[in-house]
Amino acid sequence: MKFTDGNWLVKDGFDLIPGDQLFTTDHDSHSLTAYVAPRSVSERGGQLDVPLLTVNYTSPIEDVIRVQITRHKGRKKVTPAFTIHDQNKSVLVEKTAESIKLISGKLAVQLPTSGSWHANYTYEQQALTKTKARGMAHITENKKDTYMREELGLSVGEHVYGLGERFTPSIKNGQAVDIWNEDGGTSTEQSYKNIPFYLSNKGYGIFVNHPEYVSFELGSEKVSTVQFSVAGESLEYFIIGGGSPKKVLENYTTLTGKPALPPAWSFGLWLTTSFTTDYDEETVTRFVDGMAERDIPLSVFHFDCFWMEALKWCNFEWDKNVFPDPQGMLARLKEKGLKLSVWINPYIAQQSHLFDEAVEKGYLLKKANGDVWQWDRWQPGMGIVDFTNPDACSWYNSHLEKLMEMGIDSFKTDFGERIPTDVVYHDGSDPLKMHNYYSYLYNQVVFNLLEEKRGKNEAVLFARSSTAGGQQFPVHWGGDCDATYESMAESLRGGLSLGLSGFGYWSHDIGGFESTAPADLYKRWAAFGLLSSHSRLHGSKSYRVPWVYDEESVDVVRFFTKLKCSLMPYLYQQANHSSSIGIPMMRAMLLDFPDDPTSAYLDKQYMLGDSILVAPIFSEEGVVTYYLPEGRWTHLLTNDRTSGGRWVTEQYDYLSLPVFVKPNTILPINPNAQMPDYDYSNEVEWHVYELDTSAEQALRDTDGNLLYSIKLLRRGKTIHVHVDGTPNKPWSLFFHRINIGETSEEVSCKEETGGTRVILQENVSDCVLTVDEQ
Repeated sequence: MKFTDGNWLVKDGFDLIPGDQLFTTDHDSHSLTAYVAPRSVSERGGQLDVPLLTVNYTSPIEDVIRVQITRHKGRKKVTPAFTIHDQNKSVLVEKTAESIKLISGKLAVQLPTSGSWHANYTYEQQALTKTKARGMAHITENKKDTYMREELGLSVGEHVYGLGERFTPSIKNGQAVDIWNEDGGTSTEQSYKNIPFYLSNKGYGIFVNHPEYVSFELGSEKVSTVQFSVAGESLEYFIIGGGSPKKVLENYTTLTGKPALPPAWSFGLWLTTSFTTDYDEETVTRFVDGMAERDIPLSVFHFDCFWMEALKWCNFEWDKNVFPDPQGMLARLKEKGLKLSVWINPYIAQQSHLFDEAVEKGYLLKKANGDVWQWDRWQPGMGIVDFTNPDACSWYNSHLEKLMEMGIDSFKTDFGERIPTDVVYHDGSDPLKMHNYYSYLYNQVVFNLLEEKRGKNEAVLFARSSTAGGQQFPVHWGGDCDATYESMAESLRGGLSLGLSGFGYWSHDIGGFESTAPADLYKRWAAFGLLSSHSRLHGSKSYRVPWVYDEESVDVVRFFTKLKCSLMPYLYQQANHSSSIGIPMMRAMLLDFPDDPTSAYLDKQYMLGDSILVAPIFSEEGVVTYYLPEGRWTHLLTNDRTSGGRWVTEQYDYLSLPVFVKPNTILPINPNAQMPDYDYSNEVEWHVYELDTSAEQALRDTDGNLLYSIKLLRRGKTIHVHVDGTPNKPWSLFFHRINIGETSEEVSCKEETGGTRVILQENVSDCVLTVDEQ
């Protein structure tokens, strides 16, 4: 929201009370409070008839400072509010004649003790950002509506990212972003997942702690500042230090919640009925058997909306005209080794047999006059479940429980964006604050049920809408995309942006949701989709099984599905890391290479975990231009090596793409894997790439428990191997491009094309290898 008219004027209709002069400060062991006036208050005459802005600084966790700005604090407190994991850390306050400083860990804010107002933020004594005089302000519009505004400086070369799943350019400088969930598809500035958090490449983040509408001007109203504003009399935000983008995300998710660890089976291939296609049990069985006959590993089958009878969504009952024996059908699918998912949303159509019960018991959102809020979009006369009512939550989940008892393992929690603001909630929540926050409650209710019934690390959603903290309820997918290369690229931008907003796992509709992709695009998208954290074949009006495109599409889907299964020992360790630390599996390059200036601009490639770089192909000709950071990179599929620190343009067929392993990597691979969930210690091969210094990697089971870890340390022609834990089977290290010379009795070697395989027994925990040549 813009309040100014150029550099010097205020827009007509707006009156500002800016923070211009410091009056005084107070502090104790947990806080520092500043009282800031819009004019000089050094003389007693100036201390009459003057408003003050109260600015309070505290620290919820180390390296994070909370800033609370208030004009009139007597307003009634309203809900909901984001859940903040506040440890109420003690702080250090240092005062001199000229300034006063609050310090939390390595992060500090420094204020003047008198005179012109400003606040400087530093990390390890290095400047991050600052508030200048008159940037902070209380604003009145047309003498009625009020807002609080803050402006934080942008330095030369500083870029900001995040703010949820945004499909616009990844660097947000120059953009105006409104934090307001909307169902706008992937080709607009709207977003299903709005997160009031941005990340700076200078190694800090800003989280605006307001679930309602937050307006950001990111170097747009004033090119050297990020401005954010909210309606009302107060504004709260956190400045999150860390020194590196990864550490900032770790601190942010410590504050707002870590992503849960999804089950290992969820990383396999999901196939759906698609949306409005015709399907019954015969169709579903034909698809499932068709995948098996073509040797394509399938992990999950999903039934989209029309598993229920039309115009009755949601009644949570199978359409008996299409599925006369749902219990038997699900059992037959289970016998084929599949996990099963069904589509749901938080709406109850008037034609649903549940509608009257929900009205009678007060389970739906109401208007101020007591009527149920209804409209005819999506479903005729539909109402919306009120998840602030505990009884409504239990009622909603009781119907999901029946489906789980039939064999359903997961729910696609669709919608949750078009939530009205002219409603009354059971618990009295502010409907403006609930518009975005509704998605949090909706996904939380369903996720918690799955976790309760299936156990920890066995719950997984396919969710479309979200807000801050929603990363705790994975997985999220990118919404409605078109079957075009442009939409494929915008989907990737959205996923990387969501990852930079604290979300660990993300998926998208392979081949595009709207329309039907040409075979070329489908094959390119399949490679991208199966090198994403989660992989789903889904569409709108047409099926997404590969043989409806061409036979080569079958080969492509088979190849990349099996590749992903073979990488699961690595991928599940990375998933565990994402859950425990709070960084995404699919990462914008700047997270892993923050000191490489080129990485700041890359939004058509990503790191899949710590060690694998993926550059999807967005052209029919198979031509792709990508960037490799410094070092010797090894192509995962061909074992060809290439030097980094440069741009590369190449052409690829459909069974390949730029997928490179970074130097000093140990990659656990099972080349014979057929499914995503298996014994990762069985037949595992530890591939070692370009070992110049050191490398380490852990191996976990499908419950996330550590099996053992391997560390390699190279000193010249000597490689030290150390194992923490005990491998329960013989295992091997394959050194790409390194030949091993002398070995001990516990170790045997054999030369293979491209390197040496070192075979070790399960009881070997330490050994020394000699490099013969490189």
